[in-house]
Amino acid sequence: MALLGKQTYTQLAEKYNCSNKTIQRKIDQSSAQQNRTFPSRVNVLMDTTYFGKSFGVMVFKDSITGVILLKKYVKQETNLLYLEGIQKIALRGIKVQSIICDGRRGLFSLFTNVPMQYCQFHQVKTMGTYLTKKPEMQASKELWELALLLSKTDKESFVGSLDEWHTKWEWFLSERKIDEAGKKRYVHKKLRSAYRSLKTNLPDLFTWYDNIGLNIPNTTNAIDGHFSDLKNKLRNHNGLSIDRKKKLIDEFFKA
Repeated sequence: MALLGKQTYTQLAEKYNCSNKTIQRKIDQSSAQQNRTFPSRVNVLMDTTYFGKSFGVMVFKDSITGVILLKKYVKQETNLLYLEGIQKIALRGIKVQSIICDGRRGLFSLFTNVPMQYCQFHQVKTMGTYLTKKPEMQASKELWELALLLSKTDKESFVGSLDEWHTKWEWFLSERKIDEAGKKRYVHKKLRSAYRSLKTNLPDLFTWYDNIGLNIPNTTNAIDGHFSDLKNKLRNHNGLSIDRKKKLIDEFFKA
């Protein structure tokens, strides 16, 4: 059944001149036809979205062809599930030439033989959490402006600019004060955290640049857009049971 428009039970019943119950019964009896044709080499975008506290869908998508390679329902997003997903894709004879993801802690260490791209959009989002989108301190303003250039510049220029920023503001980052307990504490903790996050993730933020011939995207936006579209469609069908939600998701991804 095509997923065009809102496709509510009432709309479908009117379209096919039958009752809502008949539409529900037809949907319950249907099953999505899975894709069985996959590309030989892929850049894997992988991420998970949730439709409640314990109902999520983990998706693996090829950034080159747009083909959904694998989908699995999960209660919780874990590194092991991502590893199992990549292994299952590889067992189909597909060459995984790179992985693009949001950089969960410990995830990159599981794929030492595959180029890993940390999503630059997620990195900027992390920076915004620490600095806010309208920082007041000059050092924070300059670091935030630099973060916004992440997806618009090359590796050498960005690394050079970050080093210049650190040289300029190192004294500021190192400022401490004595708290009520008599211990020395850093004054600008959030600024330090923002810089440390950017500096720590820097080696994985330009994997696309270091492997230019592989056509690796620098963000997971192509899969995030899928999630947004799916949630909009599900929002038009509030009250669906878990089984019926899964049928809609199966039809949406066909993987």
